[in-house]
Amino acid sequence: MENRSSEPYITIDGYVEVQKYGSLYFVIMLTAFIFILFSNSLIVYLIWIHPNLHEPMYIFIAALSVNSIVYSATIYPKLLIDFLTEKQVVSHSVCIFQWFTYYNLGGSEFMFLTAMAYDRYVSICNPLKYATIMRRTNVIVLVAFAWLFPVCQTIVPLCWNSQKKLCNFIFEGIICNSNVNKMYCVSSTALAIYGLFIFSNLVILPVLFILFTYLKIFFIARRSEEMRRKAIATCLPHLVVLINFTVFSCYDVLLMRFETEYTKEVQFIVTLQVIMYHPLFNPIIYGLKMKEINRHIQKLLCPFIKQK
Repeated sequence: MENRSSEPYITIDGYVEVQKYGSLYFVIMLTAFIFILFSNSLIVYLIWIHPNLHEPMYIFIAALSVNSIVYSATIYPKLLIDFLTEKQVVSHSVCIFQWFTYYNLGGSEFMFLTAMAYDRYVSICNPLKYATIMRRTNVIVLVAFAWLFPVCQTIVPLCWNSQKKLCNFIFEGIICNSNVNKMYCVSSTALAIYGLFIFSNLVILPVLFILFTYLKIFFIARRSEEMRRKAIATCLPHLVVLINFTVFSCYDVLLMRFETEYTKEVQFIVTLQVIMYHPLFNPIIYGLKMKEINRHIQKLLCPFIKQK
């Protein structure tokens, strides 16, 4: 029951046998959280201290790693606490804040992947103008846009939902995502349409632009063996990250909106994949596949490996 003299609290109903397996989930998620923080911080650190990595592509990769750190810091602490408690609850304001940061960072992720695709397009298809087009000022503008544009999109539903009345105090899920809309007394058609508008701006259009640029890159790269190798080496990691993130984003934003019947176990497992895969995926892909970053990681870790 809602206490009108204080902020309402919501019961989270998305955990599966927490009392039985809570300690196991806690260890798994804590390990993942530590690895996410360490690996992404390592990439940011290496790009920060090495002048040869102060290039647009690596700056965008560093920004992606910062996104993963902030994203995980928003999601994981609450999850870790919930795995060790019998009853999982969250205040309305904390839930709305988590929703806001969750979708902002997801939107900025697509913006950075778009900027990286454009950077590769200019580098391979128009190399003579690369230094002029991707100068430092333009890179700063792109980074700022990637972080601010999603905020401008999601601030409207944030303000709208913060004023709406709750009628359902049981949240079906383990993180505050689009399922939040099911808790309000009155569903808004306008807000649902606006949500699809945001999804188009932050997901569909960026993905179409990225696919278009990569098709242009591979079309031009087929002219020579060297260009083809360069295109595959630089574009393939980004395509893998893009496909992975797009699939999980479509599940989270679209499938959750439909009245599809999922068992609690399926929702639990898929949600864990959503919050674990991408923050873990980025440093692994870019750390292993980007030659310069991989070289600096090996130089940093080799002394410790030799000591053992």
